Amino acid sequence: MALSISFLGGAGTVTGSKYLLETNGDRVLIDCGLFQGVKALRQRNWAPFPVEPQSIKAVVLTHAHLDHSGYLPALVKGGYAGAIYCSPASEDFCKILLPDSGHIQEKDAEFANRHGFSKHKPALPLYNREEAEACLDSFKAIPFDDDRPLPGGAKIRLRRAGHILGASIVELEWAGQKIVFSGDLGRYDDPMMVDPSQVSNADYLIVESTYGDRRHDRQDPEDRLAEIINRTVRRGGTVVIPAFAVGRAQSLLYHLERLKSAGRIGDVPVFLDSPMAINASDLLCRHLKDHKLTDGQCKKACAVATYVRDVAASKALTVNRMPKVIISASGMATGGRVLHHLKSYAPDTNNTILFCGFQAAGTRGAAMVGGIKEIKIHGEYISVRADVENLPMLSAHADADEIIKWLHGFERAPRTTFITHGEASASDALRRRIEEELGWPCVIPEHAQRVDLA
Repeated sequence: MALSISFLGGAGTVTGSKYLLETNGDRVLIDCGLFQGVKALRQRNWAPFPVEPQSIKAVVLTHAHLDHSGYLPALVKGGYAGAIYCSPASEDFCKILLPDSGHIQEKDAEFANRHGFSKHKPALPLYNREEAEACLDSFKAIPFDDDRPLPGGAKIRLRRAGHILGASIVELEWAGQKIVFSGDLGRYDDPMMVDPSQVSNADYLIVESTYGDRRHDRQDPEDRLAEIINRTVRRGGTVVIPAFAVGRAQSLLYHLERLKSAGRIGDVPVFLDSPMAINASDLLCRHLKDHKLTDGQCKKACAVATYVRDVAASKALTVNRMPKVIISASGMATGGRVLHHLKSYAPDTNNTILFCGFQAAGTRGAAMVGGIKEIKIHGEYISVRADVENLPMLSAHADADEIIKWLHGFERAPRTTFITHGEASASDALRRRIEEELGWPCVIPEHAQRVDLA
């Protein structure tokens, strides 16, 4: 029987990445992400999984971000009993991210029920913290660049993708075919993260296209950070930075420490208000091979901020009007403590809300970067009078030129390149570039589409 691939997520959108490979009745799932953003996408999380979870032989994870890993507790809850293969750093991050995701869902459901603004009676979490912790027993960390057989006869090798700690490009060989999954590719010449590993060949390639239609601003992010922070502090305001707890928060700490050491932002206090980001930052020093920083640089970066772990201290930040920088999850302002900071600081013209990268359609981040003057948080509308800025050059995703650079490293064209994990316009722009500049045949798959790999 031919090998087939089904695009169960990450097709036509940047969230919910799931790619199901099947042959001779055996199934392997690459990534298992949550859908995020607009309501129509979020509702997919609640649909029955397209195949029986117990029929899947193995799950392979490219990296720990929730749009790639966040559905795992629901898959295990639904009956999946196999192993979840990933890099050591990805396993460590998932031990932080997934229980936190379950906890946030529990708290959001409780809040909605208490205040009566959910249409569901009662509002329920997709999974809770206990169910998220239960799925962690299924993780099996494997080192980079080693071949690893999977149940059902497939073989995988993980290669470093840059992007965040532990992020992987997955090379999978099965039924006489080699399929390469780019995962989320990182940047070239990033000050913190390693360059994406080069892959020489693939019969079929699945490549992300988050920034397939854009080039990152080449301005030094530290120049822009210093400018925004100093401008806000001069008028007595606070800079609130919604940031992904894994990856972006640590990058910000690195840049802020350099700015402070150089005397470019004075003594403005920096607060990291996210227990998950705090725990993730601790991992920076444990996985030194996954990035470029020395142990000393890691410790200096992590020491630049005051860590806010408990809820009372977080609430105190929302009423304390001294000029400061608050870094808090989540990066697209979809949940977590940052929502309380936005409710407090967004209505004041002295403040700045600073985003740091891609904002998916349907998120509060996308709406605010787009200029909206009111956002809905916890059932009420909040005025947005603060300055809203975005620093896309801080993105951990390769831009269009960097994706093309990585593709140029292949020694021969794949039979088909599937372009995924991007909004429709970004995927189509990347398709045109690949076809015109490389001459490769490309397909932009639709959600739930199944393709036989001849």
